[in-house]
Amino acid sequence: MKMKYFKIPAFIALLAITFSCENANSMVDTTVEAPNTNGVHGEVFGIWNKNSTVYVSGDIIIPEGKSLTIEEGVTVIMDPNAKPEIIVKGNLYSMGTAANPVRITGPAETRKPDSWGQVWGGILGAQSCQELLLDHTIIELGGATTTEASTSVKMGLYKAKAGENLPAIWFSNTKGKLVMTNSVIRNFQDDATYLEGGELIITRNKFYSTGNKGGEGVNIKSGVLADVSYNLFFSNNTNALKLSNAGGRTPQAHVVAYNNTIINTGWRRPDIKGGSVWLESSVYAEIYNTLFANTRFGIKQDTKNKPDSRSKSSNNLYYGYTASAVTGFTPNNGDILSGTNDIISTTPQANDPKFKNYPLDNNLMSFIFNDAWDFHLLPGSPAFGKGSVVITRNFPKGITINNILYESPEPASYIGAFGQ
Repeated sequence: MKMKYFKIPAFIALLAITFSCENANSMVDTTVEAPNTNGVHGEVFGIWNKNSTVYVSGDIIIPEGKSLTIEEGVTVIMDPNAKPEIIVKGNLYSMGTAANPVRITGPAETRKPDSWGQVWGGILGAQSCQELLLDHTIIELGGATTTEASTSVKMGLYKAKAGENLPAIWFSNTKGKLVMTNSVIRNFQDDATYLEGGELIITRNKFYSTGNKGGEGVNIKSGVLADVSYNLFFSNNTNALKLSNAGGRTPQAHVVAYNNTIINTGWRRPDIKGGSVWLESSVYAEIYNTLFANTRFGIKQDTKNKPDSRSKSSNNLYYGYTASAVTGFTPNNGDILSGTNDIISTTPQANDPKFKNYPLDNNLMSFIFNDAWDFHLLPGSPAFGKGSVVITRNFPKGITINNILYESPEPASYIGAFGQ
């Protein structure tokens, strides 16, 4: 089905529904969803209107030179039989709000907190995609495995072969722009993001319960300049951040990551790469003000394919509830790196970060996220006043997308993504 303009198509039912903030962010809800036998597929652009429900019955393609805007409160329901892919050759603007986020999901019966997704594919920004915005957007339950019949394989997108689990977000235009802010990626089979080019701001997001047998939170390759800040990473299978200059694209990958909170990552991937932050292939990486709690390793490098010598880290706090966690992030003379002005526990349970509401004795293998957890810091936390504010960001003036300026926030004087 080919559509020259998409606003209010006659062949689908767009329901006016109102989500409360709590309902929209919960994995399980009781929203009534009207059945639809047609659904959207093919070329799509224009506007999906506020508070509507859109049923996607097959792959959708935003044509080059066109844009699709998803307004606040839209729920996009993917057909688990078709396992659709969203292919962005033009521009995509998902513009939710805190009270009324956009949600890209599966049918209600697929929304389970222990799911590894694969209900649908992912959002694939092709080399012609100039701008991709995800603002207050929940993306869940994807990561379907490609086949020879997949549109992405036929178009040569992502890894261009069958048998690959799609990431939630793939972006590949070295001259393009991507902003992801105040959003959630959860319950994906593999990577949350796989980024092979562009100017990126990734800030104030939550990445959790991702990766069944592998998968990163933020996976960056060559061609990327990125500021990554104020994000929460919980129980990503492999790493919260995998930073690499692989791929041979220009510019050299340069990532400034600061004020992130990383918890319980790496334990479900018991091999050399599973941990928290992985650096390789001449990436130029700067890691500051990071709160590592019960991660399997600290900042780790590929000793055979090291990061750029300019890479640095400082003012990070490491907490381990168990002896194995403490041992894992302790710097050594090889793959586990040390920084300056770090707070590193040498004994279990030292330097408690004092989260407002999170059980630090939580099973390290657990990937179930509790929406009641609160990772703000209580008075007396050793993270207060220990962060560096002297950090040079890639985009101190922000990035403009869809004629709106999105900030790359200034660093905070505390460690982690959340202050008091």
